[in-house]
Amino acid sequence: MLRSAMIVAALAASVAGAHAQTPGVTESEVKIGATFPFSGPASPLSNTGKGMIAYVNSINERGGINGRKINLITYDDGYSPPKTVEQTRKLIESDEVAFLFGPLGTPGISATIKYVNAKKVPHLFVVSGVSKFTNFAEFPMTTTGLPSYDTEGRIYAKYITRTRPDAKIAILYQNDDLGKDFVNAFKAYLKDDFDKKVVVSSYEVTEPTIDSHVVSLKSSGAEAFLVAGTPKFAAQAIKKVDEIGWKPLFLINFVSSSVSSTIIPAGPEKAVGIVAATITKDPNDKKWADDPGIKWYRDFFAKYLSGADIGDNNYLFGTQQGQILEQVLKQCGNDLSRENIVRQSRSIRGLSLPTSIPGVVINTGPEGSMAYTQLQLQRWNGTTWEQFGDVLSADAK
Repeated sequence: MLRSAMIVAALAASVAGAHAQTPGVTESEVKIGATFPFSGPASPLSNTGKGMIAYVNSINERGGINGRKINLITYDDGYSPPKTVEQTRKLIESDEVAFLFGPLGTPGISATIKYVNAKKVPHLFVVSGVSKFTNFAEFPMTTTGLPSYDTEGRIYAKYITRTRPDAKIAILYQNDDLGKDFVNAFKAYLKDDFDKKVVVSSYEVTEPTIDSHVVSLKSSGAEAFLVAGTPKFAAQAIKKVDEIGWKPLFLINFVSSSVSSTIIPAGPEKAVGIVAATITKDPNDKKWADDPGIKWYRDFFAKYLSGADIGDNNYLFGTQQGQILEQVLKQCGNDLSRENIVRQSRSIRGLSLPTSIPGVVINTGPEGSMAYTQLQLQRWNGTTWEQFGDVLSADAK
């Protein structure tokens, strides 16, 4: 009996020791951190954070994962890189989180990714599609939660050139890694034709309006127009294009495709015909009314996000982030070493989330950083997004 008690005590000590080696992990809790732009020029995107927080609350209400509740600590970085650096350091050095999950914003991630990797802290499913963040050799602790902007950009370039083969193309892009990835994707796809076919204009997130950029791009004679940025500026572009009577083949990027954050502020009637890529179902689209995944989401939303706007896709995407977090922790079992946390984040196979477009599946591998490598094109009809064509893959030519 004494021997059995000693063995149990030794095992308990061993498990406790393993926990002690990972900051933020105890027998009853795992501490996780993230930064979001709850204020500032990209604040509509922070509803992704609120969606993730809501899903974590639902996990905890169900008793947590493997006996542990999730202590999710989030800070506002205002979409300001210096603030992201400050808050990320606080999460790692003061709060001592086990890992970071889903921090949002290309500028802030750019400013912190080297620091986080140097600290060997798992930096999982960051909300940015910048292609350089998927460099496994340079950033082994990082995985990404958005389809890469390079993939998205190539898909748009292919769509434009097939739909309007002779069209001059105008690109209005955010002057950071987000926008530059889209421009580079068009360069890679069009090759020698890029300089002949494309005119570009960049804006800073500190600019109050991008109206002058839109007017200038229209005067170039472009017949196709892509806005690669964040919701505030996409909404401004939609309004200005309508105001000046420009009728291009008009595309906006996925992160700006939220009905509530972009389309409604711009005016739904002004956005008719706009094309964007997506990975998610629209809970307000009648075609998904009887879909089991959307029925589940509506029930979840009513309980955990009561009073918020269900038409805002950022909440839905944040909920999906929470489900990916849940999957990673389930796969970790009782081994919450940082090494295993990263390993499991790169070992997700065939995960189909209830609110994803059919055919969009999450697969990561030992050197595969991206949660999503597939996209579906959709067109705004005045009241909802209508999907068209096939689900397109990252490796589609």
